[in-house]
Amino acid sequence: MSSARERTWREERDAKVIPITKRRGVPAARPPRPDDEDLSTAPPSAESALPESGTSESGTSESGTPVGGVAEAVAQAVGEALAGPLGGVAGRLFGEGWEGRAANGLGFLRRRLTGEYRIDEFGFDQELTEQVFLSLMRPLADKYFRVEVRGAEHLPGKGGALVVANHSGVLPLDALMTQVAIHDHAGRHLRMLAADLVFVLPGVNELARKAGHTLACNEDAQRLLESGEIVGVWPEGFKGIGKPFAERYKLQRFGRGGFVSSALRAGVPIVPCSIVGAEETYPMIGNAKTLARLLGLPYVPITPTFPWLGPLGALPLPTKWIIQFGEPIPTDSYPPEAADDPMLLFNLTDQVRETIQHTLYRMLVQRRSVFF
Repeated sequence: MSSARERTWREERDAKVIPITKRRGVPAARPPRPDDEDLSTAPPSAESALPESGTSESGTSESGTPVGGVAEAVAQAVGEALAGPLGGVAGRLFGEGWEGRAANGLGFLRRRLTGEYRIDEFGFDQELTEQVFLSLMRPLADKYFRVEVRGAEHLPGKGGALVVANHSGVLPLDALMTQVAIHDHAGRHLRMLAADLVFVLPGVNELARKAGHTLACNEDAQRLLESGEIVGVWPEGFKGIGKPFAERYKLQRFGRGGFVSSALRAGVPIVPCSIVGAEETYPMIGNAKTLARLLGLPYVPITPTFPWLGPLGALPLPTKWIIQFGEPIPTDSYPPEAADDPMLLFNLTDQVRETIQHTLYRMLVQRRSVFF
């Protein structure tokens, strides 16, 4: 074998192969380094189990692609641009503290590009929810609907709780505004139980999972409650958001009490939630039932503006909202077998429903105007 061929053969034999990352957010094992010999038998620490960066020593991602290098290059280029002449312009446009917001944004972009983010077993992406989803919803809550939140002190600072609310308004905007309200006023994330339709719509399914929503079933609800999460349920379902405007603020049937059963098994309090203002966002004066059946939807609303004004008619009216959290109804005093008592389930379900209904009537009497 010639010296040149022998040298080539030895280089290929000694070459290191970097394995491909199999799962997003979990780094692949890297080839051993000489300085790792003393640590080869030591158990991994908690810090070593976390992904440190998505790039290798060469500046490429551990999957063999230059994603991490691209992220670093983009962050560096933007940082240098903002540190130069653009910095003064950015300061005038975005006000004080823009540097910190820009740094957070660049860090978020880098983690997205390198896959260094975590999701839980239900698909909840906390960082994406806080940085993007809630940031987009907050102006709608604060500026457009001007949501007033009352009784936030009834939400527990830690531990599980079941929030039960009335449902209305054609589109489930009330659920989204409640999610913003609980995060901003109680510092907790609301894990909502959503209808089957949400998880069969293309695109909506993935977004709902990442925002913390899960299927409305007792098993998922109980697991979340037992793990200390705040879970939100709207027992009226499509009957609530699809009811005619003439029946506004009249609660529909609350089902068979499945949500009460989950709360009893987990031993968590039930927090009634009453929402005023959502009913008037889309006054539903008719329902195109034939079209709804063809599209596989529970209803196709007809409002004073839709479909007459086209896409413009799909905009919600800027009504004034109030979200009231009532006093918690404890369930931890009941024995475990109480969750199988149909009479107790009926009584607790009726108690929650009546509490929400009476609160709605009281809030409507006190309301000055639909829009102010």
